[in-house]
Amino acid sequence: MASHSFVKALSRIRLDGVFNPYGERCSLCDRADADRRRRANLRTLLDAAIRMRVDSLWVARDLGYRGGRRTGLPLTDEEHLPALSRAYGGLALRRATTGSPVAERTAAVIWKMLARLDQPVFLWNVFPLHPFEPGRPLSNRRHTRAERQTCQDLFFALLDTLQPRRIVAIGKDAHDTLEEFGLEHHPVRHPSYGGQVAFAEGVSRLYGVEERSAGD
Repeated sequence: MASHSFVKALSRIRLDGVFNPYGERCSLCDRADADRRRRANLRTLLDAAIRMRVDSLWVARDLGYRGGRRTGLPLTDEEHLPALSRAYGGLALRRATTGSPVAERTAAVIWKMLARLDQPVFLWNVFPLHPFEPGRPLSNRRHTRAERQTCQDLFFALLDTLQPRRIVAIGKDAHDTLEEFGLEHHPVRHPSYGGQVAFAEGVSRLYGVEERSAGD
């Protein structure tokens, strides 16, 4: 599936209690053209990944309100947009929100580890949108099976497009879903809730890079 068709299909999904950053604008923090910017960012990234034939796909659970909800790029907060751009040779990525850049703890750990690899990695989620608690748009919750099934065909379309040699599941939720899908993958600990060291160790073993202490 071409990047334009993929992003267009993704942007049309509407679910109760779920924010779609590719087709909706947040009244609290978004620019007037935020959804258009996020669609453009994702198309730019996907085109680059296809062109470079990325080796690895890292898959987590769903978008967070401090990261992907704002950028439209999974596991990437606004602080790490420049790092993502550099990893793919200098992509033109634009912020979609107003005010100061917002950081996300998980994104910081992910990108600290990605900086040690000598290859770009495509980051995604088994549920590609942002589920939130009722009445609290700036909160995170685990998506439901029904919500995930709404987007499942797009997940497999992405796999077919990228054809990654290696899939890494970040956290138990992603691991369980990929098991359910019958996809071969490498599970690693999610870096949240004290899992930073275990996450770094898992990725280091998988990619054969030097392990460092948590403070490095």
